[in-house]
Amino acid sequence: MYNMNLTDTLCAQRASFMDELPVSLDTRRDRLKRAAAMIKEHGQHFCDALSEDFGHRSREQTMLTDVAGSIAPIAHALKHLDDWAKPDKRSVQFPLNLMGAKAWVEYQPKGVVGVISPWNFPVNLVMGPVAGIFAAGNRAMVKSSEYTPATAALFEQIVGDYFAPDELAFFSGGPEVGKAFAELPFDHLIFTGATGIGRHILHAAADNLTPVTLELGGKSPVIIGKNADMARTTERIALGKMLNAGQICLAPDYVLTPAAQEPRVVEELKKAASAMYPTLLANPDYTAIINDRHHQRLEQWLDDARAKGATVETVNPANEDFSSSNSRKMPLHIVRDVTDDMTLMQEEIFGPILPIVKYTDIDEAIQQVNRRDRPLGLYYFGPDAQERQRVTDRTISGGVTIDDVVFHVSMEDLPFGGVGPSGMGSYHGRDGFLTFSHAKAVFKQARFDVAKLAGLKPPYGKATQTSIDRQMKF
Repeated sequence: MYNMNLTDTLCAQRASFMDELPVSLDTRRDRLKRAAAMIKEHGQHFCDALSEDFGHRSREQTMLTDVAGSIAPIAHALKHLDDWAKPDKRSVQFPLNLMGAKAWVEYQPKGVVGVISPWNFPVNLVMGPVAGIFAAGNRAMVKSSEYTPATAALFEQIVGDYFAPDELAFFSGGPEVGKAFAELPFDHLIFTGATGIGRHILHAAADNLTPVTLELGGKSPVIIGKNADMARTTERIALGKMLNAGQICLAPDYVLTPAAQEPRVVEELKKAASAMYPTLLANPDYTAIINDRHHQRLEQWLDDARAKGATVETVNPANEDFSSSNSRKMPLHIVRDVTDDMTLMQEEIFGPILPIVKYTDIDEAIQQVNRRDRPLGLYYFGPDAQERQRVTDRTISGGVTIDDVVFHVSMEDLPFGGVGPSGMGSYHGRDGFLTFSHAKAVFKQARFDVAKLAGLKPPYGKATQTSIDRQMKF
């Protein structure tokens, strides 16, 4: 049944889109405002749904990251839409420019965009893309994560109060629904999630030649540089690692520290984590692991690390008994003496586990990053401008935050995306508008018989040779 519902919705959205062309800026603004109202007016309901889905999720965190965090990209799009949508004048080469020929690019909506959203920020990572999709003049279909069923159900319950099904529609279900969704002939498809699933999405979209934006993940490193402010550095690392219990695609995945500083880094991380979360089990600010399977996976990776020689230090300032709790809350685990054969050094962790890797000089740290897949984010701390520049010049990552972690994702005027195994394409702000638009080239010919003047019209002769000679110059 879901196949028919998906296909019928796609057909209805595409038909309505084609009937509507061109999509006015007023219509786009109206959809953006309705999208913002949908989230704002149900903010507390989303907090309740997300806490139910996670087993516990901080209400304030949800308001910051998923509710307010969804309004911000919409507000940014509303503010800048007029500028983004202007035709882009382009130059015309000699001699056509002297004859009155003109060229420009028009940014036209693509049509119907599919959004496959993840479970870790299941509101923000829907509405962020939708901001760009609506700003560009498109319709949208969303496949919600099966791991957040309460949030998915809430979207399906409320969307009809704000949008017709041929404007915005939500679908939920397991992998079979996700597969059918990815195989639809969308005009564009954006997926946010794990690299392994991203490969399947790309395969599914290939038969329809659907253009795809993949926002994946990877092992985003932190490099602690020369003379870094250790207290400030470790506090920001701990905050980024423990927000949403580390279930963030951009969470610091491992820390590279000068070998001599390693003991201090560990102690300062413990101090920072304990200050922010003096207790965990009953602490409303600390989020649980999404489900039993993910919790078990994290525990198994810790066991694997211990078996292969790692030292695991658990940050549990109140000495709480997690083994007797039926909660899936998990304290920060700092892992020392890690080796490459440990699973947690091979896979994206996506939880409150933080490996520490020692290095002797900055080039060794850079080599540690470069021998792994290109990450979604990279973080550098330190006042040495020359060292900082060497790190950014000699590494390739989706984005970089300097003297903090994660924050580049919240800058609406910066493109957000990965590179290689951490993703392809980008969105946010104007870059999202461009991703979900077709840049249509338009050329208006001069009134003269340009083909004859350019020697393009047979019979070929002197004018033809003159044109060839002119174009061969560089």
